[in-house]
Amino acid sequence: MRTRLGGMATATLPAGLADAIRDDASLRRFLHGLPGVDQVGIEQRAASLGTRSIKKAAKLWAIDTAISMVDLTTLEGADTHGKVRALAAKARRPDPERPDTPPVAAVCVYPDLAATAVEALRGSGIGVASVATAFPSGRSGRDVKLADVALAVRSGASEVDMVIDRGAFLEGRYGQVFEEIQAVKAACGDAHLKVILETGELGTYDNVRRAAWLALLAGGDFVKTSTGKVSPAATLPGTHVLLQAVRDWYTATGELRGVKPAGGIRTTKDAIRYLVAVHEVAGPEWLTPGLFRFGASSLLNDLLLQRRTQLDGHYSGPDYVTQD
Repeated sequence: MRTRLGGMATATLPAGLADAIRDDASLRRFLHGLPGVDQVGIEQRAASLGTRSIKKAAKLWAIDTAISMVDLTTLEGADTHGKVRALAAKARRPDPERPDTPPVAAVCVYPDLAATAVEALRGSGIGVASVATAFPSGRSGRDVKLADVALAVRSGASEVDMVIDRGAFLEGRYGQVFEEIQAVKAACGDAHLKVILETGELGTYDNVRRAAWLALLAGGDFVKTSTGKVSPAATLPGTHVLLQAVRDWYTATGELRGVKPAGGIRTTKDAIRYLVAVHEVAGPEWLTPGLFRFGASSLLNDLLLQRRTQLDGHYSGPDYVTQD
């Protein structure tokens, strides 16, 4: 049996990947041996796919699909239990006048409000995601980070969104980042783990690719672009890199892992561009909330307005949807 960093068994990994995480030196060789990202090529492809137009019937499908993929998020210091309950009600019935509108995928909150979200969403099938590990900076000791995760899981969160230690990653301490993700994954129990890379702080697409593979090797169920608290947050080229990583991971292992862009995705046009990227870069299998999410707050309102436009044939103003 092969062992990975931190001493956890890797019996399910192909030999090449198991060898990659045997020790710090092996992990570094693997990550720096990944193919480099063609910056010009990936930005041109993202721009090209972003100009695709779709027909009316397909647009309504795309809007409903995007709604079903939203992690409806509130991550402010002024968040209250009442605000979370209101957000949960909107998650259940995004457009109360249109009961055929799909519910969102999850509500995302801070750990101390997770229990409120769980109670408000009970029986709905909508997930509760909680940020953790000293979100958004990730600057704390591992014991504090794991206590953050424990609070989220104890409160009933079905998904945990952790942040990696970007400082450690940028200094090349890949083993430390890897073991921290492993430890968080273990603390999650049955909850799914989304690993936030904060791509806007990583500097290069090569670093984004390395961070994505590091997260996948350590057991992340999703790789996520951003906290939404740093600019730039989600970008189409950066998301392309993550989609390539999960596609290549699937080719190597047969395991499907997800992608979540978050921050700065505000319009239906933006969301459709991302859905086109999912289809073309990763594949149609990823066009499901189980494998692709939007981390967003204002996006849902525009999706609802555009949905009404598609169904009614005329534009409905913002007064027709609840404001977050």
